[in-house]
Amino acid sequence: MKKILLITLGCILGLYQPLNAQDAENVVNGHEYVDLALPSGLKWATCNVGASKPEACGSYFAWGETKLKEEYTSKNSLTYGKKIDDISGNVQYDVAAANWGEGWRMPTKDEMQELIDNCDWEWTKQNNVKGYKVTGVNGNSIFIPETGVWRDNTFTSGSCDRSFYWCSIPDGSHIYGSYLYAYHLFFDDFEVGCNIYERSYGVSIRPVIEL
Repeated sequence: MKKILLITLGCILGLYQPLNAQDAENVVNGHEYVDLALPSGLKWATCNVGASKPEACGSYFAWGETKLKEEYTSKNSLTYGKKIDDISGNVQYDVAAANWGEGWRMPTKDEMQELIDNCDWEWTKQNNVKGYKVTGVNGNSIFIPETGVWRDNTFTSGSCDRSFYWCSIPDGSHIYGSYLYAYHLFFDDFEVGCNIYERSYGVSIRPVIEL
């Protein structure tokens, strides 16, 4: 009888382990990614930093900071006015690398542009949340929700303004001031692009990973 039970248990475990392995194929450090067949081979996370589902906004961070704050101002910004290079993968400045573990990082401006140029962007709703369904040439997709932004001490909802996602690249032109801005993805229901934004503002983060 014990032998039969052990054999049965072994069969159950044998079936269970491959299913677990299959479920975890697109997961790194507990965070899921999607292959959109981008030219670079880069994989995009299914959720924002601080979110547990794709349609959630998640947490808001000033550029180059890895901790949450109660206020987002130029006075308490840790990178405002400082000369810093690309922060992607730098655990001191990159919130994805610091909080999601090895491999995860913020996307660069060029990687954001690659996502714009090589995917179909469809304005839609997921679980009653507005945003873009971003579909690669292989048919795989991610959902990027409409988000708000913290400007100084005021939160502006995405429905009243554009949505923003930080890139890892600081602005190097200095046209608008010395080391005060960084690049971001922006979008609303009719436009998607990249531009610069004040580093002190609290903005969402969608991580990427190379495998």
